[in-house]
Amino acid sequence: MVNSPDAGAPITITEVADPQPAPHQVLVKVHAFSVNRGELALLRVRPAGWRPGQDIAGVVVQEAADGSGPKAGTRIVGMVEGAGWSEQAAVDTGRLAALPDDLDFPEAAGLPMAGLTALRSLRQGGFLVGRRVLITGANGGVGRFQVQLAALAGAEVTAVSTRAEAAQDLLDLGASAVVSKTSEAEGLFHLIEESVGGASLEAAITKIVPGGTVVVLGNSSAEQAGIGVLDFVGGHEGARLQNYISYASTDPDDEDLRILAGLVGAGKLVSSVGRTADWSDLVTVLGEFRDRKVPGGKVVLTIG
Repeated sequence: MVNSPDAGAPITITEVADPQPAPHQVLVKVHAFSVNRGELALLRVRPAGWRPGQDIAGVVVQEAADGSGPKAGTRIVGMVEGAGWSEQAAVDTGRLAALPDDLDFPEAAGLPMAGLTALRSLRQGGFLVGRRVLITGANGGVGRFQVQLAALAGAEVTAVSTRAEAAQDLLDLGASAVVSKTSEAEGLFHLIEESVGGASLEAAITKIVPGGTVVVLGNSSAEQAGIGVLDFVGGHEGARLQNYISYASTDPDDEDLRILAGLVGAGKLVSSVGRTADWSDLVTVLGEFRDRKVPGGKVVLTIG
């Protein structure tokens, strides 16, 4: 798949040269890949010929020349910096993990970016047993992982979603309560995962305990928040805003992917996939994803 901003479709399938793995990379036959919302924006600004794709799942067909990583035939989930929406991809051995036998490729492809963001942003809150956690944008790919992981860690989770039809699903994933706005959440919270921005971020300050943490990891509303020192007075003193940006994380990708894949394989975590289709339908699926017509979770495309 290559970017085609000047053509009739935003992306087209074309023949390209086979990947040439570096010594620390394996060559993977890709069976499934997922779409991240940030990639929609990149398609609009990157030049023609740019090749998108970060989250993949498939089978190693060529081992790394330096001896690191899995052997040929190993089923893996991995991350790349681009060109993942392809039949083959070269993957750093430090950015992949072997799949449990009972984890299929579409489920696995939904894990990398969303799962790692959820896992690592929740780590900002420290020990979560018995803590109250509020998650905005809870019906998205990241949010659904956050709900589950926070509940697994022993937290009492309140999920925020504007989709009323998603409420029962979020409760089934581990939320104790579901509200449509951050301002409607009852009580105060030790950790707030804030991905909406604007009024939602402003309301989050009113819902944080003294010394608590608001992790700012997105701005899906595209609105700016107005926050001042006085917003922390009256029961929110000492609270901190902590930014999370995925590319700045120093946590090891292979270890964290192994954690996520293991949890899904053990049935403790659901890799929520809201839409699955053959990659030949990508243009249609991208439109649905852009217009927020996918009911919840990740968009996954399969190859072959």
